[in-house]
Formats: sequence, structure tokens, C-alpha cells
Amino acid sequence: MAVIVNMPRLSDTMEEGTVAAWLKQVGDRVEEGDILAEIETDKATMEFESFQEGTLLHIGIQEGDTAPVDSLLAIIGEEGEDISGLLTGTATETAAETVEAKEEAVVEATPAADVPEGVEVVKMPRLSDTMEEGTVATWLKKVGDAVEEGDILAEIETDKATMEFESFYSGTLLHVGIQEGESAPVDDVLAIIGPAGTDVSGILAGGTPANAPKEAAKAEVKTEAPKQESAPKPVQNTSGRVIASPLAKKIAKEKGIDLSTIQGSGDHGRIIKKDVENYQPKQAAPAAQEAPAKAVATFAPVGEESVEEVKNSQMRKVIAKRLGESKFTAPHYYLTIEVDMDNAMASRKQINNLPDTKVSFNDMVVKACAMALKKHPQVNTTWNENTTIYNQHVSIGVAVAVPDGLVVPVLKFTDQMGLTQIGTAVKDLAGRARDKKIAPAEMEGSTFTVSNLGMFGIQEFTSIINQPNSAILSVGAIVQKPVVKDGQIVVGNTMKVTLACDHRTVDGATGAQFLQTLRAYLENPVTMLA
Repeated sequence: MAVIVNMPRLSDTMEEGTVAAWLKQVGDRVEEGDILAEIETDKATMEFESFQEGTLLHIGIQEGDTAPVDSLLAIIGEEGEDISGLLTGTATETAAETVEAKEEAVVEATPAADVPEGVEVVKMPRLSDTMEEGTVATWLKKVGDAVEEGDILAEIETDKATMEFESFYSGTLLHVGIQEGESAPVDDVLAIIGPAGTDVSGILAGGTPANAPKEAAKAEVKTEAPKQESAPKPVQNTSGRVIASPLAKKIAKEKGIDLSTIQGSGDHGRIIKKDVENYQPKQAAPAAQEAPAKAVATFAPVGEESVEEVKNSQMRKVIAKRLGESKFTAPHYYLTIEVDMDNAMASRKQINNLPDTKVSFNDMVVKACAMALKKHPQVNTTWNENTTIYNQHVSIGVAVAVPDGLVVPVLKFTDQMGLTQIGTAVKDLAGRARDKKIAPAEMEGSTFTVSNLGMFGIQEFTSIINQPNSAILSVGAIVQKPVVKDGQIVVGNTMKVTLACDHRTVDGATGAQFLQTLRAYLENPVTMLA
């Protein structure tokens, strides 16, 4: 009897999956344990094995297509078995609804009448679990180039990182739907790949409604712009801002051209690519006749006010959204203590004298936090409206500054790691984060966060909680100053740390007790080696 195989939920946050590749085709024999397909989830591309045996009778989701969890993925049964009942709805209501929704989605997205054979419409991929739109940072292929399966088509900037996007198809790049520097929602048309010379105008006109308005808008600007130009357009709009396309800014920067000196020919005086390419510097005006010697010169500053409007990156947009939500939904309060770091400095020096060992003060803080969280589980929680989630594991996120903003790589099961293991892991994750090579899954699942600005000389600061965590620790610089020990004023080394707490889950006394435990570990590092 034929069995319906649905899109599996391969991760805890997965809501939909993309079939990256089918390893079996209709008519192939399938044994239990065989790999049916490679499915791209919100975290990784994973192999999906069959739990049934028989013949692959039907494929419900084609390579490159995306569908929600529990959508019809395939049907497996006996060779030659009639499955029309499953496809038409006479078997079960659930199967009918799934198939019908799938068929409608395919018809709506790419009508058979408009898509020539062998042509594939490539959509903006969902490269992370929180991605809603993407920005094309760089095209590595241009229209007319040959594309092989596995070739990198473009670098796409998501809300977390800039990631390479590879093609699942072979052919010629016939159309680019999203230009460099432009953003578009997930599932918008990114490109069209097919045989060289194929006419894709029918697809753009009727087969991909989401893209048609974009193309129409471009055509409209090109058609109407000359009619609006009864006189040369000003360089700036009425607000005094220089308006230019991302590509125009890029070319101007490469050529060392000041955008404020260019007259834009686009809508509302917008500077576009051809304006920069056709720009000719103005000749310097003849020197003015010198004023009589008796005249007294009065200093009058002369200049032109100008600003540059830079498009926010996807990472910057998400940072603004997430931190805003955290600040305005979680009632923050802050607790600060000062830690004697003399013993920590001496211990670190001894540890780093060992061969192939390198431990930072931040590694010591992370280790101390992991141990303190095990003693104060209330701080290792998540607010969930009607319930509070107590995390039995400890996974600490370490804030890392990158050129576009801030990312938080996560050390999974930090409490089980030693100091040297923490140091190695942080160095690896931070390096790959700065190089934009870190995977989205490596920035998920934290239960507590550490942010350290001590290396910049910042002595004390507060941070916004990285939800769904209940707390974040802000670590300042180690400062040498006079301190009182045993009734005597001596030179000491101290460090201030500030704990930001969500008052819904962590009360003041609980936060204070956590900091006391943290201080005890840092002031007596030998206790962290036990």
C-alpha cells in the first residue's frame, strides 16, 4: 500500500524546507534507510532518509522548491500501484489538501505555459531562520555566463551574515532580478537560468507576478524621466541630501569622485550609474583680480553643506529591531560590582606559560559565568508569558564586533568546557564571524551573554539583554588604582562588571547573589580549575 512521505521537521525551529537535491527519481527502488533527498532547513542542508521501502511513485516538491513542514514530499509504494486516489483526494482529506495546495502554488508561481522547458526560476533563498529579506552584495555571475550546478551565483547579505548562494541548476544565466545593493523579500525572483538564447519575456510578464511590478517600475522611470526634465535637475533634492544609487556610489568611490559635484539625471535628481561614468570635472574658474592693497580682508567661511545617506544593511536592521524589542518589552535593571583581579592576573600568567596555551581574561569571565549559572539557575532562564523556561544546559553567547554591526557566536554547553577549550572556541568563532564565514546555527541557542569592551579601555557600561536570555554581563577594563587591603592603601588591579537583568525572571537579590558567586570565582581562579 502506498505511503505518503511529508516534508520532515529536521530542526526545532524549522517551519519550511527546500529540496536541495533528489537522490532518488520516480521509478527508483527505495530501501529503508536510503537517502531520499538533501533538504535545506533553516540551519543546514541535511540528508533525509526513507523509513519505508518500495518504489518512488511520486515527487511532490521539485528540486529548488520550498514548502512548509508536513507538505507532501513524496509517495512510496508498490511498482505500478495506482496513486490517483492520493493525488485527487479520495484517500484522505489531509493528503488531498496538501497536494492541492502544492499544485496551486506551483501553477501560480510558474505557469507551464509561460516557462519554457529547461528554464528554472531561482528565488531569493531563506538563508537563516530569521531572514525575511536579503540584499545581493555581489553577483559572481553575469547575464550570459554559463552556470554549472554548484557554482556560486551571488553573495547574499542576510540579517546575520553575508553568505555564498550556489546554483542547483546548470545552464546560462538569462536574467538577474535583483541588482547588486538591492534588497528583496524571500521568494522574490533572484535569477532565471536556462538554455542560452531562451526568451524569458513571457516569464517576466506573466509567470512571476512578484517581479513584474519591479520591472514595470524600472520601465516607467526610464520612460517618464525625460518628460519631467524641462530643465537640468539639481544635484541635491530640497532636503540638501545627495541622492545616489548604490551602484553609482560604488563607482564614484572607486574613481575618487565627489558625488556632490555630479548632476543627477534620475528621478528627483538621483545620481545613477551613467551620471558617474559620464562625469567630467569642471574647469577651474580664472583667478579673481587681486583686491587693492588697502582693502581689509574679512574672513567669511565658505562651503557647501552635504550629507551622505547610506542604506542600512540587513544586519543593522535586525540589530535595531531585536534590541528595540528587548529594551521596550523586558524591564531592565542593572547591578554593578568591582572585582579584585590581582589573583586572576597572576593565574593567567602562569597558565599562559604552559606550552601551546593561550587564555584571555574574557575566557576566564566566560568560564566563571558558566559555573555561576549552574549555582543560580534562575538567571539561566527565559520568560515565556505564562511560564518561565529553566534551561538545564548552559550555552554562553560572546558578543563580537564586526564591520557591519554585532554578532553573538554561541559556545554550546559552556559549563563542560575548560579554560583552554573556551579560549580556542572563542578565537575560532570570532575569527569566522569577522570574516563572515560563520554559520547561522553557530549564533543560536544562547542562554546567557557576555559583552566585553575592556580591550577598548571602557571601564564601565551597560548592555541590552540578548533575548530570549534573561541577563547579559558587561565587562569593563582592568584598571590599576589605589585599593585598601588589610587596612593598608596599596596598588591593586580591579575590574567592574555590570549585570543587566530582566526583572520578569530575575529579582534583584537573585542577580546580586549571582554576582557574588561570579566574583568569588574570578578572585580565586584556582576554584575554576577543580
